[in-house]
Amino acid sequence: MAPSANAESPQAIPPLKSIPRLAPRAQRKSSTGNGEEVPLTPELVRPSPTLLEATVPSRRILSVQDHQRFLESPTNNLIKAWIFGLSDSVHGTPTDGLDKNKFSSTVQNVDRVLDAIEPLLEQYPPLQTESRFGNPAFRDLHKGICQRAQSWHRNIFGLDEQHSFEVQTYLLNSFGSEERIDYGSGHELNFALWLLCLNRLRLLQQSDFPAIVLHLFPRYWALMRSIQSAYYLEPAGSHGVWGLDDYQFLPFFFGASQLIGHPYITPRAIHNEAILDEEGDKYLYLNQVRWVDSVKTVKGIRWHSPMLDDISSAKSWQKIEDGMKKMFVKEILGKLPIMQHFLFGSLIPASQ
Repeated sequence: MAPSANAESPQAIPPLKSIPRLAPRAQRKSSTGNGEEVPLTPELVRPSPTLLEATVPSRRILSVQDHQRFLESPTNNLIKAWIFGLSDSVHGTPTDGLDKNKFSSTVQNVDRVLDAIEPLLEQYPPLQTESRFGNPAFRDLHKGICQRAQSWHRNIFGLDEQHSFEVQTYLLNSFGSEERIDYGSGHELNFALWLLCLNRLRLLQQSDFPAIVLHLFPRYWALMRSIQSAYYLEPAGSHGVWGLDDYQFLPFFFGASQLIGHPYITPRAIHNEAILDEEGDKYLYLNQVRWVDSVKTVKGIRWHSPMLDDISSAKSWQKIEDGMKKMFVKEILGKLPIMQHFLFGSLIPASQ
């Protein structure tokens, strides 16, 4: 039968274009392997035997130009020399590999300060509130530390009044913001700078480096975990699940250094609960992963910490430590929003 007069005439089929060549998607690169050169560890310049006049630490990076001057200054190298030197000092060394009987008097004095802070959590208990974050009792704890810090530095470390005031500023900024009731890696950096001040005052020596990393920092991190848990500190400047951790950075940096050359613990081991349980007390990286996993409501590193999951595909712990050095330079020292809160005094001077 002939087609209806109202029927549409068939459309012409367009000519077939060439099919694009199939190619595999680019493999996701590890966050630690971006092709940039690994920063070298600068020489830690010995402090002058003559103390400079103490100054009140203050913010000096207020613009892009200020930040650029800092990046080109000797203080930038001083901070890298300090942090990288600490990391280099514990290559292949488990946390339980230290003889505590050989700790210097200054390491023991830092212990005394931390010993004095721990009971303050009981003295200033958190208040019963309905807020998820920011228990206001944290402000009382912070004030309690402030009230005692001057005497700690004068009576325990033997500093004069001016240098006590300068050095204590970094300690007080190590425990979070009293105003915002938050805490982050910038506050953690202040703890490292407090110890750097003690080094600049010739109280901490290079021979103390392993004890600083494997004893003093773990004590500080354990104290901060207690404070975070008790007062529900808000993460400061958190990248959420896309960051290494809401609060800390250095456990991963120093911890990767510890595991360099380990005969059987590989980066993929963070997915093995048995290894985390058995070896977590010996290695900072595993300990921090275990802690992060324990406090997340969503279980599975792949889901709550994609960046840690990504890094676990690295070929070696050396690659991870190299990546941590790059991250420290680029994501901490190289970020104006972080460095604008950095404090400069006579011991950690600003660029002129």
